[in-house]
Amino acid sequence: MASSSTGVSSGSSALQNSGSESDLQHVMDQRKRKRMLSNRESARRSRQRKQKHLDDLMEQVSQLTNENNQILTSMNATSQHYLNIEAENSILRAQTAELSNRLQSLNEIINYISSTNSLFATEETRTHDDSFTNLWSPLYVNHSIMASADMYMY
Repeated sequence: MASSSTGVSSGSSALQNSGSESDLQHVMDQRKRKRMLSNRESARRSRQRKQKHLDDLMEQVSQLTNENNQILTSMNATSQHYLNIEAENSILRAQTAELSNRLQSLNEIINYISSTNSLFATEETRTHDDSFTNLWSPLYVNHSIMASADMYMY
């Protein structure tokens, strides 16, 4: 009987080994499932982070595009304003040159009349109180003629 009990004990030992192997397999399967779930969750979080990063980048692209368009619009308006002012300055320079030439011509005429009057003036005409000769007297001749640009606006 001892041998039978030994047979039973060796049979139960084989059952125990088989039970512990199945327990071990069960534990390994649980760990494997847990690791798979953890990996899936990690991959899902990684995809979410990537998607959020992509969304943030797309939003930044949109904002920068809008800002770029605003800057281009502002630049175009400023350039147009500059061109308008440059054209106006060109007109004013031409008007200034024309008025300077006219002023120079008038001053030359005054100097010519003044020098002609002083050459041909006699004692009588110098003492004579004529308003026209007084107009061309040195008091009036020495004054420069001032012209305003708004007098000749086109």
